[in-house]
Amino acid sequence: MKKTGKILYWTPRILSILFICFLTLFSLDVFESGMSAGEVALGLFMHNIPSIIMVVLLVIAWRKEIVGAVGYFGAGLLYMGFVVFGVVNSGLPWYLAITWSLTIAGPAFIIGILFLLNWKKRKGNE
Repeated sequence: MKKTGKILYWTPRILSILFICFLTLFSLDVFESGMSAGEVALGLFMHNIPSIIMVVLLVIAWRKEIVGAVGYFGAGLLYMGFVVFGVVNSGLPWYLAITWSLTIAGPAFIIGILFLLNWKKRKGNE
């Protein structure tokens, strides 16, 4: 029983770190020839705003799991809303919204569920 508690404690935190690293990979498309160091730095900062927000969320959720649950669910819903809005306004096929959403929002929802389970387990022990 104790091993399950450790797994439930560490899984959302490790997945959050991996998820943030995955999001950060998208910022690498900033590098183009002929760009100055300032332009690259600004581009990296702009592309990494979601990762920065997720790092802050993880730091808070490390001790307060309910914040992680609500934050990751909210991030997933927000991303899905942006994707659906973009697909509807661009005339792209509807199934693109589903596949794009599953790529980013799916892991966020899973992490949110794990934080929620961890929070409920801790509440039950108190």
